Amino acid sequence: MIIIKNQREIELMQAAGKVVGETLKLIEASIRPGISTGELDKICEEFIMKSGATPSFKNYNGFPGSICASVNEVVVHGIPSKDKILQEGDIITIDCGAYLNGYHGDAARTFRVGTVSEEADGLIRITEESFFKGLEMAKVDYRIGDISNAIQNHLESNGLSVVRDFTGHGIGKDLHEGPSIPNYGLAHRGPKLRPGMALAIEPMANLGQYHVKVLEDNWTAVTRDGSWSAQYENTVIITEEGPLVTTLV
Repeated sequence: MIIIKNQREIELMQAAGKVVGETLKLIEASIRPGISTGELDKICEEFIMKSGATPSFKNYNGFPGSICASVNEVVVHGIPSKDKILQEGDIITIDCGAYLNGYHGDAARTFRVGTVSEEADGLIRITEESFFKGLEMAKVDYRIGDISNAIQNHLESNGLSVVRDFTGHGIGKDLHEGPSIPNYGLAHRGPKLRPGMALAIEPMANLGQYHVKVLEDNWTAVTRDGSWSAQYENTVIITEEGPLVTTLV
């Protein structure tokens, strides 16, 4: 079910989104060779709590971390660990959520660890660009498929594959609401966009094939071919004036 938010709810979602955006800014300054993903998780959790919010992901369906920390070939849902140490040239996706005053914010960024290869740099840059291509379609009376198609076209025209097993989603009082927002598909299809719809739009792209597999921990999803993966996500509210991104600060 797609839940339309009123003005008060939109303002509450902006506050939650601001916490997420600030958390990702903080973590970007903390990422360096030699730090563990467990340390990054602690930094994020402490900041979210200090901001008066709670981590959306902690204990969500049993997930043990406050963030998802997905390194290199990990597509999504990497579990933070004191034993996973970042190395020069790695890339890491931090997916972060905050729950504040009854509403969630959700966003993700893929960061460079030190100096990365030209290929990895392009993967991150093009994935981020694809979000903004999709955002151009996040307008009243457009359709979900218009967002999906714009993301797919940008990724595939730049030689990347589009992850199909995971999608964006609606968001609000619940972390995951309707509708599903694939990062591929046909334009002019799917639910029509209405003012007050809140969407977590999150392109995920691989350097190799799009196929993924979930490891034995039942969380960590990796590329089947070992190629590297990137993600870029923001929480977006549809308004008459255009898309409002709550998680960019």
